[in-house]
Amino acid sequence: MLVKIVARGKGEKLKLALIGTHGVGKTTLAYEICSLLKKAEQNVELVTEIARQSPFPVNEATTLEGQIWILHAQIVAELEASRRAPHVVTDRSVLDNYCYLVNKFGRQLQLEPWLAWWMDTYSLLVGVPPIEDGIKSDGFRSEDRVFQMRIHELLIELLASPPFDQLRARVRWLEARDRRIWPERIFAAAEPLLFPATPRARDAATR
Repeated sequence: MLVKIVARGKGEKLKLALIGTHGVGKTTLAYEICSLLKKAEQNVELVTEIARQSPFPVNEATTLEGQIWILHAQIVAELEASRRAPHVVTDRSVLDNYCYLVNKFGRQLQLEPWLAWWMDTYSLLVGVPPIEDGIKSDGFRSEDRVFQMRIHELLIELLASPPFDQLRARVRWLEARDRRIWPERIFAAAEPLLFPATPRARDAATR
């Protein structure tokens, strides 16, 4: 039986996951959010781009073994981060990682209760939409726009279907046109979930 292992709620630990397809700026945004949290005197740990560490092929050439490795490595990284700081920001969740597995191999129903259980360890889920600027070349991520949009569509489909349609944290989707103020909007959404901060700390984050 799966058990609850991470407390949630007002005044408790923040675990924030940015979800979305690749090439939309999640990693950059995660760094910006962490900067605001640190200015607010919050101790936060960042988890980024687990797939870059994978010994298996990624993107369109991914393998089932590679995707299972990524899912497990994501969870391990989040667990380790939670040991180093009370608050954790990750630039993706297990669900968007799962989309790449589904894209190539179809849904794996035996995995989904486990993934849905882990999704409930996030206290805040923020959806990052595709942007029209295209995908910046970095020598790692696929630059195929069709592939990028397919992953986005799969994420939307999975969020609307069991068991992912009953997540405790509702996904808050950002508006692409508001990119300049995304970090501040996410900070405002996260603030009620943080440990109580002094007025001075809150003021520091808004400067």
